[in-house]
Amino acid sequence: NAEYMGVLLHLTLAHMSIMAYNGAAIVAMVGKNCVGIAADKRYGIQQQTVGTNFQKVFQMTDKTFIGLAGLATDVQTLHEKFKFRINMYRLKEEREIQPKVFSNLVSTILYERRFGPFFVEPVIAGLESDNTPFICAMDLIGAPVYAEDFVVAGTATEQLYGVCETFYKPDMEPEELFETLAQCLLSSVDRDCLAGWGGVVHVITPDQVITRSLKGRQD
Repeated sequence: NAEYMGVLLHLTLAHMSIMAYNGAAIVAMVGKNCVGIAADKRYGIQQQTVGTNFQKVFQMTDKTFIGLAGLATDVQTLHEKFKFRINMYRLKEEREIQPKVFSNLVSTILYERRFGPFFVEPVIAGLESDNTPFICAMDLIGAPVYAEDFVVAGTATEQLYGVCETFYKPDMEPEELFETLAQCLLSSVDRDCLAGWGGVVHVITPDQVITRSLKGRQD
């Protein structure tokens, strides 16, 4: 029986995607002249939880955020890479990078490494210079998908799609957008054993960024 369990475990590990090694749930959603991005806080190694305050969403400029789902080492590596490239852009262009331009930069960086890729699925959310919302998600080689409602990434994508399709509605004000994002995230991670342990929600408006932490089930 123990031998059988060992073989079963070996087969499970052999077929596990490297994208699901650490677990994540990230969602970005559009509101009325505002945009929100939310992520869970769990850092795990397969089913074992190692940390409960792992940052997956990063502020790149005043009005641009990126969420990185996938392998934790690549999440941190890419965050540093993006920070460097944005600083170089700022020095050269003497202006802030816009979300759409930043998404092209991210896509290029990922596609450069397509034969030995970063195991990361980015989600970008921000407000353009005229405060129109922008959201975008990519796969690990930088193929983008643009949406006008919401985009998701991580191990809880199926669950997120389900609740987002149900709860999303156009032209939400910042407070309602926060509530919708929070409920979508918390509902989704309860059905995914690789993501959870609370979350964080950022809502970007023309004049401020509202950031709130969420308490979730701790199992």
